[in-house]
Amino acid sequence: MTGRILGLDPGERRIGVALSDPLGIIAQPHCVIDSRRQDVAVELRRIVTEEDVTTIVIGLPISLDGKEHGAAERARAFGAQVKEITGLAPVFTDERFTTAGAEDAMIEGGVRRAQRRQKRDKVAAAIMLQRYLDRAGRADGIL
Repeated sequence: MTGRILGLDPGERRIGVALSDPLGIIAQPHCVIDSRRQDVAVELRRIVTEEDVTTIVIGLPISLDGKEHGAAERARAFGAQVKEITGLAPVFTDERFTTAGAEDAMIEGGVRRAQRRQKRDKVAAAIMLQRYLDRAGRADGIL
């Protein structure tokens, strides 16, 4: 595989961003894009170019009953914008419980409340991307 995989966890105000390693095995938190303070298009183009991104994965908030509602529709609309901005058609993946998992992991790691608030979105994006990478690895026969 060449190029990295970009994971995006879009929220109403902030977009959590994670990146895979070049082999697509490990996800790491990268940054948070604040749509009220930053130009999302400029930031996404910069990350895709600088990090040699070849695939984009967007978290899709599916309800516990397995259905897509308003937040999922917004994520799909965001995906259409991402394709326009980057030229890469995104892949969508279930992102249920990633924010709660990020919060739990940071609490367990002793991260203070103020720091958790700043890092939560990018850690959630990394959890979502890692789940995607793990499933993709199993599909490719990699354990």
